[in-house]
Amino acid sequence: MQVNVSLMTGLRRMFYLLTPEEASFEETKDVPKYINEAFPFFVLFIVIESGISIYKKDRKYRLNDSITSISAGLMSRLPMIVVPSITMATYVWIYNTFNIITLPWNSAWTWWLCFLGVDLGYYWFHRLAHEVNFMWAGHQAHHSSEDYNFSTALRQSVLQNYTSWVFYLPLALFIPPSVFLAHNELNILYQFWIHTQYIKSLGPLEYILNTPSHHRVHHGRNRYCIDKNYAGTLIIWDRIFGTFAPEDEEVVYGLTHPLGTFDAAEVQIAYPRYVIERLGDMTSVGDKFKCILYGPGWSPGKPRTGEIGDIPDVKAPAKQYDVSVGLFLNIYVSVHFILVLIGHQLLIVNVAGFNQMSVISFLVYMGFSLTIFGQLLDGSDKGSVLELVRCLTFVFGDIILSKYGLYSNGVLLQILRFLFITSAGLWFVKCKNMFLRNRNMKKVD
Repeated sequence: MQVNVSLMTGLRRMFYLLTPEEASFEETKDVPKYINEAFPFFVLFIVIESGISIYKKDRKYRLNDSITSISAGLMSRLPMIVVPSITMATYVWIYNTFNIITLPWNSAWTWWLCFLGVDLGYYWFHRLAHEVNFMWAGHQAHHSSEDYNFSTALRQSVLQNYTSWVFYLPLALFIPPSVFLAHNELNILYQFWIHTQYIKSLGPLEYILNTPSHHRVHHGRNRYCIDKNYAGTLIIWDRIFGTFAPEDEEVVYGLTHPLGTFDAAEVQIAYPRYVIERLGDMTSVGDKFKCILYGPGWSPGKPRTGEIGDIPDVKAPAKQYDVSVGLFLNIYVSVHFILVLIGHQLLIVNVAGFNQMSVISFLVYMGFSLTIFGQLLDGSDKGSVLELVRCLTFVFGDIILSKYGLYSNGVLLQILRFLFITSAGLWFVKCKNMFLRNRNMKKVD
């Protein structure tokens, strides 16, 4: 993806260090796609931090967990390629229909007012995303990693955008959509760099800003970390509303009840499926509503957000879910994973050149691929069979697309064909051996 932004400007965007003059726009179409354009900086930060981790040998990065985090993030962005943003669609409609006063888009006062308004809206969305069960179902994916690093920041939920939009609608009564859009993206972008264990304290800034230390607490499953530090950019909201907790004992990261998988699709759907199952177990209509609207820790007879004593009392170091699949499979998954990342960026750039059915087909294939990578990293036999199907799908799809002349045959395409045909052969042999092994085991039984 071509990014027309200088290194210094890109870095300042990551830290929200922009002036009103350079981040104010009259029309929403003129607002930079800050998050999409930050992709090279995400890669840069992750490469540097993982390099530090390798040098220190502290295992703050694990390949399987990082691939799962980035896969979940990519899954959360796939629908946005074909489905308009519900956040912006509703915001623009409210602004055009009900706005009370029209503030100037190029005023510094408007810019700073929106900065505070978006951050306050994010605080309340984020807080309720932890305290209301159906919203937690759309947020818990972000907390499912048992590591805490820059890749964790990218582990996002497909469902979250469908619960967060309403919290920003009051701003549409007076803040122009272009100003809101810029701050909405920059607020999210700021939260990337605070997902690190290598920055311990920022001194006096800890009183005002959300920092790595504060956000580590938020991602913890220690009892003192639960339902704390919801801030986006400013930690003052947590201090004002009584949800602040300083970093104390070493933080254990992840969900209170870990998922135990590297399958990014399972990360997305495991808890929503659990909520549906719980609803089926509830006997009264009142309990069914409470199951949806109360906290994830609630059960009949318990307080709205549950009881802290029901949460496992974990201490660091805690055992993490991990599977050893061998060097070859790690390299294999990494190579094909990088190809999917490249394919995603190319699709974003060239999406206008494809019809909607083609775009949806590409998106389904990418999501299918990311799911299979996680199953392979879980050491799943099912993943091996599905990977054979995935490789064959690429080969047959390539034959069809080439036949209809939808793209030219270049050197890179020839290399891709060789890679996928070879991969299909490898997985065919593996699946055949797996089938024979299982059949022999059944005979022995």
